Amino acid sequence: MGKQHFTSKTVDDTALIKTDPLLKPYRAQLRERFAHYQRFKAEIEKTGGILGEISQGHQYFGFNRGENAGETGVWYREWAPGAHTLALIGDFNGWDRGANPMSIDDWGVWHLFLSDRDYADRLTHESRVKVHVVSELGGLDRIPAYIQRVVQEGDADFTGQYWAPPSAYQWKHRAPRFDVRTEGLRIYEAHIGMAQEAEKVGTFDEFTQNVLPRIADLGYNAVQLMAVMEHPYYASFGYHVSNFFAVSSRFGTPEELKALIDTAHSMGLLVIMDLVHSHAVKNLNEGLNRFDGTAHHYFHAGEKGDHIAWDSLCFDYSKYEVQRFLLSNIRYWLDTYRFDGFRFDGITSMLYSDHGLGRKFDGYADYFGAEVERDAIAYLMLANEVVHAINPAAISIAEDMSGMPGIARPTEEGGLGFDYRLAMGIPDYWIRLLKEKQDEDWHIGKIYGMLRNRRTGEKHIAYAESHDQAIVGDKTLAMQLMDVELYTNMGVFTTSHRIARGIALHKLIRLLTFSLGGEGYLNFMGNEFGHPEWIDFPRAGNNNSYWYARRQWHLVDDDTLRYKHLNAFDRAIQHLDAMYHLLSDENIYLLFIHEDAKQIVYERGGLIFAFNFHPTASVTDWRIPVPQKKDYRLILNTDDTTYSGYSAVEGGHYPWQDVAMEGHTQSIQLYVPARSAQVLECEKSHIHQ
Repeated sequence: MGKQHFTSKTVDDTALIKTDPLLKPYRAQLRERFAHYQRFKAEIEKTGGILGEISQGHQYFGFNRGENAGETGVWYREWAPGAHTLALIGDFNGWDRGANPMSIDDWGVWHLFLSDRDYADRLTHESRVKVHVVSELGGLDRIPAYIQRVVQEGDADFTGQYWAPPSAYQWKHRAPRFDVRTEGLRIYEAHIGMAQEAEKVGTFDEFTQNVLPRIADLGYNAVQLMAVMEHPYYASFGYHVSNFFAVSSRFGTPEELKALIDTAHSMGLLVIMDLVHSHAVKNLNEGLNRFDGTAHHYFHAGEKGDHIAWDSLCFDYSKYEVQRFLLSNIRYWLDTYRFDGFRFDGITSMLYSDHGLGRKFDGYADYFGAEVERDAIAYLMLANEVVHAINPAAISIAEDMSGMPGIARPTEEGGLGFDYRLAMGIPDYWIRLLKEKQDEDWHIGKIYGMLRNRRTGEKHIAYAESHDQAIVGDKTLAMQLMDVELYTNMGVFTTSHRIARGIALHKLIRLLTFSLGGEGYLNFMGNEFGHPEWIDFPRAGNNNSYWYARRQWHLVDDDTLRYKHLNAFDRAIQHLDAMYHLLSDENIYLLFIHEDAKQIVYERGGLIFAFNFHPTASVTDWRIPVPQKKDYRLILNTDDTTYSGYSAVEGGHYPWQDVAMEGHTQSIQLYVPARSAQVLECEKSHIHQ
């Protein structure tokens, strides 16, 4: 099953206008956007379509077994049209730059065949390799572009490895089946290196053994792995990629990553990869920068290729070989490691020539001006085609803060083809609200409107905070709410007004975001239990300390601390979706809102959510409208002692009453303490006609 040919689907390059009439003035731009994509597609069709040569570069370039003149051996190929000469060097030839020169074809592809007869005992699994490139830069030893394993030797130098284990990894488990029509995507965002408590870089094996069980226990159905691709600078959080086909060797071997993914699948977890195709590291020694000597090889030359904010390089998506490199990279991670999808990083940066820096994007004209990068849009459409052609069940998520129309709509409608987009405005809103206003002054209607403010027909991943809010220099929600008392007053026998307020609002913010903000949900590891410290990777500025580049799991495991209560609440909201299919229900009905009393009631997934945000006034005999003549029962109460509340509510059975309210002919009455919320379901045995 794939999306390779348009003949199998009805194509309307301006279908986006049907769901958003405000796009009508931009019909011509939408058509040109789609036509540009079709021009790219037409070239790809000449070489076998989306599943042909364009997505199989990793099976041609780099090191691949094959034949030559009847002999078996290893082919090594490299695209470097601007180079003068290339020669393969490594352990196998004593690093002799004159021993194995390469030849070039008419397409700028250099090639070399190493026969088994001559090299089987010399080019072996884990042999160190580089390629000596002579160009206008002179002679430099470089790491092959498609290398699948890179290791660090000493403090700085990275070296490629020929990776050909004697036996292939034996997969034991299929990926879990995931149907977005009945279940929401619940993502646990994690970084392998900082996932352990010890002051060091964590490993794939440690993550598999120690962290995956926690994620599964909480009720998430997906884990999103950051920093998988090799990157020379650990503190870049994995976003300055040097070797796109290589698993970061800091964390372990390719086989250990496969075992992690296999184990996650056995636990019912999808594994999503943080994919960085928006830019690349500038490093000459480790990366692709000026690989063939020219400034216009994989990247744009000059100012267009220099990302001034990120100190990195921008790909030239118009080039066939760049498309092949990146689209093959997508297929490689899906096929070789069985990832279940991608979170595409830095989409906003790709979409606009100014990278969206300093822009508010407050009008539709911002999405169709001269700054829009049509090459990048066409590439992203192709990328999503590859994702879904390789695995129709795979998931693609766009990290875009600009709100570009159609990002999460099918390509045949003129959309970019992503399955989800991150609701990036939500965490920014919460942090700004906490910084600028006390909760006594919150406007509940504005909060509701913000959480509902998303493009119709495009699925969103909501989150109250991610790794972005946890980085040093910023504060997590828990730190914004409780500050230094997170260190001193989290004991279960300790009384603190600030902690009580902070825990109450932490739960309300997360429940509100979870139930209103999107069709999926994301949490960064540790934030679910209010991890007290920020993230700061070892660097010169902190004396290369790992103290903040770890997660303190002992805090949530300690029965004498309240962190366990926040953890239990996070588990409870994940199971709300698992049991009631909350997130897959796109229909949300506002039943009641009262600004002065700080109250809001709404329905989603057949459940009633009743919030009392008032800081001091508990509401007794609170009458709220319900959509049907049914009795209701309490299934989740933020004030439960299990979640560090006071358990002021007794019982939990609410009979319907024949009292009209807010346009509904029936209502119920309940008691909701200050700064708490309740989730109710109808009792099937008490349905009245």
